[in-house]
Amino acid sequence: MKNIILLLILSSSLFAGGYKIPETSLNSVALSAANIAHSSSADAAYYNPANMVFMKNEAVMEANLIYIGLSDVNYKSDTADIDSKKENFFVPSLHYVSGDVNGARFGLSIVSPAGLSKRWSEAPAIYSAEEFTLKTVELNPTVALPIGDKVAVAVGIRAIYSEGVVKSTSAIASRDMSGDSIDFGYNLALSYKPTAELDLALTYRSKIDLSIDGDATLFYRDMTNAFGGGAGAAYSSTSSASVSAPVPALLNVAVAYTLPSDTTLEFVYEKNFWHSYGELDFNYGGDVNAVTNIVFGAPIAKSWKDTDAFRFGVTQKLEKLTLMGGLVIDESPVPNSTIGFELPDSDSMSVSFGTKYQINESLNIGLAALYSMREDRAVSNSSLNGEFSNSNVLIISSAIEYKF
Repeated sequence: MKNIILLLILSSSLFAGGYKIPETSLNSVALSAANIAHSSSADAAYYNPANMVFMKNEAVMEANLIYIGLSDVNYKSDTADIDSKKENFFVPSLHYVSGDVNGARFGLSIVSPAGLSKRWSEAPAIYSAEEFTLKTVELNPTVALPIGDKVAVAVGIRAIYSEGVVKSTSAIASRDMSGDSIDFGYNLALSYKPTAELDLALTYRSKIDLSIDGDATLFYRDMTNAFGGGAGAAYSSTSSASVSAPVPALLNVAVAYTLPSDTTLEFVYEKNFWHSYGELDFNYGGDVNAVTNIVFGAPIAKSWKDTDAFRFGVTQKLEKLTLMGGLVIDESPVPNSTIGFELPDSDSMSVSFGTKYQINESLNIGLAALYSMREDRAVSNSSLNGEFSNSNVLIISSAIEYKF
């Protein structure tokens, strides 16, 4: 359960982790998620629901299918030269914004904010991270209200269902864990349009305390008689397991400006409050063996730091065609002292582009792509002494938008 929570909290906020899916719509992929201040499509329900107030008085829905490809990460040290398995995923999403309802606008997003996998097949990686798999679905209803002609506010409820599987194997120890959870949080948004050309926005997603319940099968062979059962004594147990850990809060500050040429430039400053992730701890049920509880139950220090991301987007509207491009510079919250095979994270830079075509007054289609290039990272701590490289991500989005 400990490692399932690790996956969830790594991936439930916008940050440069391999398990995160920060882009859940066509515009967010095309603009590197710099679609906060100037969002005016169905995905405003998720990225800035306050902007729903300023949208045309009609209902709009976007259905999206996103492909995510993770490269085979290489780890090289004096004693090992191994690669993780390549990962390929198809992730659907849905965004909806209602028409005006007595001055209010309502939104709904169904997305997968995380749901990737990291698998290794060779030592030493399999000792701690043979498989880390996570599936999530987030349901995020929102409501927005105007305050005068230039200001709007919004509030939403976030419900995340998560499933996780963790496996690790060595000559003397193994674990096989699975569990699920439903957890809740909220989000807030504020939009201000001082002029027709200028858009300002502030969005906030709350910290969520995740609570995972499931089952764990543990095995440990005591080769040194440390527990008094004799050299080579085997200890195993199957029991319930649970853990609670925080999903850090997230703050976005965005500004966008539209030029007379119908070109919109947007900048987003993003703050991820990862300092709340100090350690990872879990509890087993009454059936757990005392020895395996000691071996697998010790808290693991994480000591993560708050991180900043800088997102830039440009949108050019033509008669029936919209062209988009983006850039994001992101940093890793994981310190050198606690990085491991479950998430070989590093600072990154991503570039993106996309296009949307208007078929008629009611129907748009689009295609976008994002490529994330992560820095090679030398690691030296109590568990690792080597370098991670080739940790890149490709995202391709296809979408259809319908207005009614």
